[in-house]
Amino acid sequence: MLHSIVHENFPIFVLKVDKADCRFATLDDVVAHFVALAEAHPVARLISVFDHYAHTKALADGEIGPGIVGAVNIVVCFGLAIAQPECLALRPRSIGIAELGERFVISFLETPMPVANAVMEEWACDLVTRG
Repeated sequence: MLHSIVHENFPIFVLKVDKADCRFATLDDVVAHFVALAEAHPVARLISVFDHYAHTKALADGEIGPGIVGAVNIVVCFGLAIAQPECLALRPRSIGIAELGERFVISFLETPMPVANAVMEEWACDLVTRG
């Protein structure tokens, strides 16, 4: 996975997977993969699946980037504690899954909790077929 900064402030992780190298052929299958992993995780709690593409397409002035044919957010929480009220601004987490023709792009914002980053990275990397 690539670790980078977007919009000058936001550290994200991004994995681009060619469909030929992916364990799943469709966006729905990739979404189901993340949902199943979140539901099975002992700490993570699946909150929602949001069809960002449908939402944006339905807006009168919605804009979808070139080549994007699907976009879904899996919303989960890895919170183990609420040490201070301000930490709620950092939760829940969203894993973005975009479909672009012959590939999927998985992305998520870096969390202040390394364990959550590692879990989401593992989930994303599990999409890639092993040769």
